[in-house]
Amino acid sequence: MQNTSLVPGGVIGDGRYRLLTRSGVDRRCDAHLWRARDGQLNRDVALTVLVGDPADHAAAARAKRTAERAMHAASFTHPGVSRVIDVLTPGAGIRLDEGILGVIVAEWTQGTDLLDLVAEGPLPAGAATRLLEPLGAAIEGAHHAGLVLGADHPQRIRVTADGRLRLAFPGPRPDAIARDDVKGLGAILYLLLTGKWALPNGPDGVPAAPTGPDGSVLAPSALHPYVPHELSSVAVRSLEDTSVGGIRTSAAILQVLDQIAQSEAQTALIQPVPGDAADDGAVWTTQRPVRDKDRKRKLMISVAVLAVATLAVIVWLGVQIVSFFSDEPTGGGGPTVVIGQSTTPGQSGQPAPPATPAGPVQPASVGVYDVTNQPDNATRANRAVDKDPTTVWQTENYFEPFPALKPGIGLMAGFAEPVKLSSVTITSPSEGTVVEIRVAGTPGAPLSETKVIATATLSAGQTQIQLADHEPSQHLLVWITKLSGSGKNNRSEIAELVYTRAQ
Repeated sequence: MQNTSLVPGGVIGDGRYRLLTRSGVDRRCDAHLWRARDGQLNRDVALTVLVGDPADHAAAARAKRTAERAMHAASFTHPGVSRVIDVLTPGAGIRLDEGILGVIVAEWTQGTDLLDLVAEGPLPAGAATRLLEPLGAAIEGAHHAGLVLGADHPQRIRVTADGRLRLAFPGPRPDAIARDDVKGLGAILYLLLTGKWALPNGPDGVPAAPTGPDGSVLAPSALHPYVPHELSSVAVRSLEDTSVGGIRTSAAILQVLDQIAQSEAQTALIQPVPGDAADDGAVWTTQRPVRDKDRKRKLMISVAVLAVATLAVIVWLGVQIVSFFSDEPTGGGGPTVVIGQSTTPGQSGQPAPPATPAGPVQPASVGVYDVTNQPDNATRANRAVDKDPTTVWQTENYFEPFPALKPGIGLMAGFAEPVKLSSVTITSPSEGTVVEIRVAGTPGAPLSETKVIATATLSAGQTQIQLADHEPSQHLLVWITKLSGSGKNNRSEIAELVYTRAQ
């Protein structure tokens, strides 16, 4: 039942509140959000008006529960939440107009609507971080107090005059839990970074977040490559309900926001790196210039790899020449002559066809394998197998070591046919990187369905990893479980991968 007084100029609450402008509608709980004028105290207030048919007992019970939760939250004070002034319900000494099941009255938040802020486009990462931190802190404080705020709808949020996001229209849905506040925080971050809303039943006129083939929301960095990986990851992982990989507390979000804010303050003072170093794929402009020592090291690595490759080619040619002169073709149907042995085709004791010689085998494809659907520098994966150790594939720079934001990341190689490998040689300047070598049935196989056949810690330069005996496989994963570096700088590079076929 729609109340005819819910129009600008209408008066509700026993004639006390005159409606000025509507800020939005939360269709999930039939809540109309209004800016109104309190005629008794002569001030503006924020009204969350719960509407419905009084004869609908289920709707009335839901509205009553929302009002009760708002009353409980009235004792909680924080700059990130508008203070609840009053809660009006039927039979509480005040007459409510027909079709109104409850009204939550809160202090008015001066500033602008959140949707107006992103109407012109997404915000820079630093601005989004600074805006969101106060709201995240409010949610964290409320959860510690055992309260749910209901900060999971963009029209309930306003931007204060001093640049903070604030829950301007309190009143959680009757079935809302703390997890919904965390999801709301992630969705608001997603909105700030992309201009799109990532939860169901969003407001009209706001585009929904795009999803991938599996139905998961695409990461902000996939839509806008300039979005920092950590910020993109925390937005998406806050929305996930999975027990593995999902972010379930506002404290985890706040930690990343704080780290990015500190990084913003530091990198704002750093001059851009000149020359072609800008093409190194780093998220943050903290890449140091390449020194002569680094150039010499890369040159030495190049020479070593070239020597190994040359030796492998010489060995292969020798095998081919010996094979050519040792086999004499004969007329059809006669015996096949082998040095020291004479047999007839089809008879018992016939030797097997010559085995494929051991040596380097080039993969037909290589790609970044990432269980969070946010692959690091995916377009540069082929640099790890281009036979040029001066070009590298590198991970993003992570503020937290694995598995804080993801369990790991790797490169999945695909071969033209199943192969049995004896070793993998990794050329990398990232000393201390820990890798697992895994075989996989398909390039997109879940990590749990891959099999570990070796583990190693990389040294600076070449690291040859001997593989355990395994069945021939067409897909092999180099899976990084620990990045090089420490503190807030965790990143690894792979210059070359050389796969050696077993005899």
